[in-house]
Amino acid sequence: MIVRIRYQYHLLLTAIMFLTRIPVPKNLPHSPALLQGAARYFSWVGILIGISAATVYSISHYFFSPALSVLLSMISTLIITGAFHEDGLADCFDAFGGGWSKERILTIMKDSRLGTYGVIGLVASLGLKFLLLFDIAIAVPTKNIFVLLITAHACSRLMAVSVMQQLTYVQDIDLSKSKPLANERLTTVEIIIATIGAAIPLTTLIFIVLPASSFENTDIVFKIPFMLCILITPVFILRYIAVKFFKKWIGGYTGDCLGATQQICEIGFYFGYLLLWKSI
Repeated sequence: MIVRIRYQYHLLLTAIMFLTRIPVPKNLPHSPALLQGAARYFSWVGILIGISAATVYSISHYFFSPALSVLLSMISTLIITGAFHEDGLADCFDAFGGGWSKERILTIMKDSRLGTYGVIGLVASLGLKFLLLFDIAIAVPTKNIFVLLITAHACSRLMAVSVMQQLTYVQDIDLSKSKPLANERLTTVEIIIATIGAAIPLTTLIFIVLPASSFENTDIVFKIPFMLCILITPVFILRYIAVKFFKKWIGGYTGDCLGATQQICEIGFYFGYLLLWKSI
């Protein structure tokens, strides 16, 4: 039993090490199997990143304007992740924008230099994220935003993991930082663990968004599925488009595709929350 708990602990630390710049113990064992299994905790690491962003926003909100608080929160996620997912998004924009064949797209994706399409995509993504969060910040209580940020980061990373389960890894494995993640798909139990990491904050968010008076009404049973549908529909639409696009042009996914998926799904989640808030 202790051995199993220690193994899960090592998987969680491996996920933290892979997705963030948070220091982990130097004696943490390293192996392709650990990184493969660590994917089950990617959504849980999203919770950790979301807590960081939410904490920075909540503290900043007491001293600065909503715009500056949102900006500082975004900067905190860039620092804690080392812009890991943003790098993947920029590489995808460069590759799909400048390549017209699978081989050319994958070649551009391996290039560490940032091109025009990458800059445009990165600026557009960060700008859109800032504007959405700013609109939310001036309309929504701080406690809601705290849970929102945690949920968005957890759910968007779950979407990236789901792409791994649906598509085939296509890039030259020896040159990819996602090599161990491409060897095999997660088991049912591992998928459940990853899903729980997103379901906990999502459920909390739904009940925070619901007006207090809703709990006194019998139609709350119908309200929750309706609200959940509004909230996650933009996320699944963007994920669907991304998957179709990846499959059409390269026949699967790369590590950069996963980073791009996380970023666009996070943005989709903010769109869904803004639509939900306007509709209740």
